[in-house]
Amino acid sequence: MPRPILTESFVVLDGQDVEPAYYELGCGSIAIMSRSFHVRDSSNEDALAVIPCAEQRAVLAVADGFGGQPAGDQAARLAIEALVASVADCMATQKELRDGILNGFEEANRSVMKLGVGAATTLAVAEVDSGIVRSYHAGDSEILIVGQRGKIKLQTVSHSPVGFGVEAGLIHRDDAIHHDERNIVSNMVGTPEMRIEIGPHIRLRPRDRLLLGTDGVFDNMSEPEVVDIIRSGSIDVRCRELVDACTARMNDPESGLPSKPDDIAVILFSPS
Repeated sequence: MPRPILTESFVVLDGQDVEPAYYELGCGSIAIMSRSFHVRDSSNEDALAVIPCAEQRAVLAVADGFGGQPAGDQAARLAIEALVASVADCMATQKELRDGILNGFEEANRSVMKLGVGAATTLAVAEVDSGIVRSYHAGDSEILIVGQRGKIKLQTVSHSPVGFGVEAGLIHRDDAIHHDERNIVSNMVGTPEMRIEIGPHIRLRPRDRLLLGTDGVFDNMSEPEVVDIIRSGSIDVRCRELVDACTARMNDPESGLPSKPDDIAVILFSPS
């Protein structure tokens, strides 16, 4: 059955669960899932957006309100709404997508700080333009580009002491997922010190996969496990398989394997 064509922004806010949704964009196909971890007594703090901009252009984003802080779900919603509005303004005035994304981060930061309750959120954004991807992020939600054979072509660095320790070679990646301080995040939207990390331009090959995910994914599945699931096969099937695998880890922890109850937001993209 053919996927519907997405012509307007697809936005998931305020704890919505999506199980899952599939769409065609001019630049490729997407599978989207959002799932709450219902055992805990709090709202879903994850949000996401897919923004079609033109035939070969789109903006993809996930946000994760800072757990343990007031109004984390509201912070994630404000960040996504600011990004969607800024990209729409950019398209209306025929500016570069980069300008709309960066302005979206800045407006998101101002909006979250105005709450005045210490709220914060991650924000991870991928700009897709004529087969080229560029990443923008603040926080520990991750963006991953994987080839069909499992080669990692892009992996954003989590803005955390553990993430920077892995990048510097001080912490082995296999140990990082079990690290006691993995939950500490050092750069968030909603703080005066917020900074935006901009990645390189990556040209996608026809069978590459682009994944955006909150830490509900990356705190429960190792990097090789995530890569093995998403690198081939139907993105419709693989998106659900990834989220189901993370949920299984949360619900039934096994000795020696990561398990951290959390909400999950995922966008899996395959180029045309």
